Amino acid sequence: MPPHLIALDVDGTIVNYDGTLTAATHRVLTELGAAGHHLVVSTGRALPGALEVVHALGLTTGFVVCSNGSVVVRLDPELENGWEMHHVVSFDPKDALLRMHAALPAALFLVEDPDLHRWASGEFPPGELAASDTLDIVSFEELLVKRATRIVMREVNGSAEEFAQAVDRLGLHEVSYSIGWSNWLDIAPDGVSKASALQLVEAELGIDHELSVAAGDGLNDKEMLDWAEYAIVMGQAKEELKELATVVAKTVDEDGLALELVDRFDLGRSLLDATGETNTRGL
Repeated sequence: MPPHLIALDVDGTIVNYDGTLTAATHRVLTELGAAGHHLVVSTGRALPGALEVVHALGLTTGFVVCSNGSVVVRLDPELENGWEMHHVVSFDPKDALLRMHAALPAALFLVEDPDLHRWASGEFPPGELAASDTLDIVSFEELLVKRATRIVMREVNGSAEEFAQAVDRLGLHEVSYSIGWSNWLDIAPDGVSKASALQLVEAELGIDHELSVAAGDGLNDKEMLDWAEYAIVMGQAKEELKELATVVAKTVDEDGLALELVDRFDLGRSLLDATGETNTRGL
């Protein structure tokens, strides 16, 4: 089988929601990499959180898509840090932040700048950011003067329905946005998504689009799943994502990603006999 581009969401796809990477998933992804396929971690996480998964999978070359497509990193073991910035897109977040703050003044706000530094209006609930993420806590007014690759609004209180209604009222037409699982809104520059970043990666790798595979479970994966030639949607995903699926996998807790990749690439189900967890540190 010729080398494919395999774009993989992290949370809810590669790892479950407590950050566990199972041995079966680790073995299947390792086998695909050894066979010459291009594994591209494609996540809403900032770079430090994305690199935790990259290192757990033993990836040393290729590309990583971070911050929902605003940041693309090239891996290279010859470099001092093992990676370099390949592509960054930023925007002025002031107008969006002001509208968001007017709609939900008690929410938490976060800005990631083009240097990948993160600034927030307050501490996020424990476990919601990767362990390696660092934040500088500043006033909301200081966030308004930053340049952003991504901004986040997190409403700790209130129902998901109320949050969705508030987002609908914002009229965010000049940016790309997606609502997460827990009253979490991600905003990227207009036209930027995991799909736009992966199109760039695909061209860099010289991969025919018909050899593209993507797997995900969240609304920030929607453009990526629609873009890919073969779309694996995790079993716990919402119905609107499943409508985009080439195949609907079992849930992340059932090793759905590993199962579907084994079948898609004819790897042999013996790889799924791996038991245990390769990492439980909250990847």
